[in-house]
Amino acid sequence: MSLFAWRRLPFYLTFGSVAMVLCSNSASNVLIAAAFLALVFGHFRFGDAIRFPPVALPLGLFFASTVAAVVLSGHASHGWPGIRKFYLCFVLLLVASTFRKLSEVRALVMTMAGVMTLSALWSFAQFWRKIQEASAAHQDLRTYYTTKRITGFTSHWMTLSGEEMMVLLLVCALVMFAARDRWTGWLMAAGVAIAVSLVLGYTRSMWMGAALGAGYLVWWWKRRLLLLAPVPLVLLLVLNPFGVGERIKSAWKPAGDLDSNQFRVVCRRAGWDIVKAHPWFGIGPEQVNQNAQLLSYIPADEPRPLPTGAYIHLHNVYLQYAAERGVPALVFFLWWIGKMLLDFVKAVRKQRSFALYGAIAVMIAVLSAGWYEFNLGDGEILTLFLAVMACGYAGIAPDTAKGYSSAQGAFPCRKTADNFLLPL
Repeated sequence: MSLFAWRRLPFYLTFGSVAMVLCSNSASNVLIAAAFLALVFGHFRFGDAIRFPPVALPLGLFFASTVAAVVLSGHASHGWPGIRKFYLCFVLLLVASTFRKLSEVRALVMTMAGVMTLSALWSFAQFWRKIQEASAAHQDLRTYYTTKRITGFTSHWMTLSGEEMMVLLLVCALVMFAARDRWTGWLMAAGVAIAVSLVLGYTRSMWMGAALGAGYLVWWWKRRLLLLAPVPLVLLLVLNPFGVGERIKSAWKPAGDLDSNQFRVVCRRAGWDIVKAHPWFGIGPEQVNQNAQLLSYIPADEPRPLPTGAYIHLHNVYLQYAAERGVPALVFFLWWIGKMLLDFVKAVRKQRSFALYGAIAVMIAVLSAGWYEFNLGDGEILTLFLAVMACGYAGIAPDTAKGYSSAQGAFPCRKTADNFLLPL
């Protein structure tokens, strides 16, 4: 292997780890470790740059507050998964350190679009089987399917929908702000396949996130097109293909226990009681679920039996962090998110980079969907989210990248035509 290939090995491994998370979380984790080791070796052997986005302080405080919550919970042996997930934050360092040109981010988005399209196509086959199973069981499709949905290459429908939401927005950002004629048609076809699979996934929170993120992109692309936004919604409500219209209506008119509206109300009430009782350090990661302490905090005035639902967490990323780690931890988390958003918004005013537009759209989508789902508690979703955020920072030109840190010994940088930091 040539010297150049050795020095680019961290990039190839990082690229693979991000793409692989769409179909294999374990393989992605292995590649993250390999990429980190290769990056450290390259730094000490060749002096290659190690960069980290300017969010180390809030992210570090969030990590410290998580450790404190685990230690003080009285269930430290059970709280390890909450600490272990911070391993995924290596993705921030890896992407920021190894992605040097806008073309590399474009290649990553196109690769993810390809993998996600294959996953979507597989989900179509799964959906067809669900239709046959519902027919064989003599059940209404929506009744049968709501609790047995498509998963694509993932292990759960929420994971599939969350990944599709993010990749779809990145594809839209690429088409709108950096399209190349030879790839535009393919990307649009991939986007359609992913969007159809997302609709068939029945995940209302991801529908909302995708709609808000897409609305942001359209606003900065051709805002007059927002006038057409109600059209697809009206068509889905009127035509009701495969029960999708009924699923949309369930947001304000649930079909009893079939939809999870009341169950989420119960979870929010229990979470609020946990926060009031343990405001500083919460009750510890992995304790806010039905197998630990969640059920004991459900208010006594809630009718029994409880509404049908998965009482595995609070289905709200903000309330979940506050309940299991304390209000200070939630503040540090919001500081971290707010710092990234502010940096991207400032930078996008100076440069129309699809990486920045995509990062902001994904952030809007994930944070809005997080009001109804603990999406960042999913390792696959968190990995992809961190990678997109790092791509946003990689797309910030040097004159707008104040505070962007790199390890000592890093090579000097110059601005490329693609508005990236390129070690020389």
